[in-house]
Amino acid sequence: MSDDLNYPLIDQLYQKYLHSENSAGFVEAVSESYTIGTLERLATHGRRVSRRAAVLAIGFLGDYRCNDVLGRALKDSDRAVRLLADHGLRTVWFRIDHPGHRQKLNTIYRLNQCQRYDEAIMLADEVIFQDEDICEIWNQRAIANYALENFYESCGDCWRALELNPFQFSAAMGLGHCHLQMNEVAEAIESFKVALEINPDLDSVRAQIEHLHRILDGQ
Repeated sequence: MSDDLNYPLIDQLYQKYLHSENSAGFVEAVSESYTIGTLERLATHGRRVSRRAAVLAIGFLGDYRCNDVLGRALKDSDRAVRLLADHGLRTVWFRIDHPGHRQKLNTIYRLNQCQRYDEAIMLADEVIFQDEDICEIWNQRAIANYALENFYESCGDCWRALELNPFQFSAAMGLGHCHLQMNEVAEAIESFKVALEINPDLDSVRAQIEHLHRILDGQ
């Protein structure tokens, strides 16, 4: 026990979580001792294990207001922190302030998962009409438009998502795929580079860029 006292509480809770895989216990223990603001500071300035623990906790407890902290963590020197930030971002993007819009956003996501793209677009249009500043609504509509081969419309949605959230690497990837479908290889490369600049651990995107460069070099 004396050895544990040499480490911050957040580190001890994280190590216990890794051993037990009890996420509910980890969340409860962290929320009893740390505010979101403190977790954000630890995610930015803490020691390596503390940053891992804080980013993991933010992914469980935070909402869209934590987007910037998690977005910056995508470039942390520690790979585990970066991977936890990637996962946390994909979660908090859906945790918007407005409860009604949050419910509809989750419905749109499920509609896309079920390939009910027309319905997803209709519901997204409804929410955008009420509040055009919800980034993930635009990204989900981009996904639906892409699936329906509305590539120009999907491009516009991806651009809007990136304008609202500069850490939305999924939208940058979507933009690249749209350009590919429209045979705009150079533009696709640039879009994929944007995604990689936001999230350097997107290995599949890096491979795609290399592949597209070879295509251009062979022309």
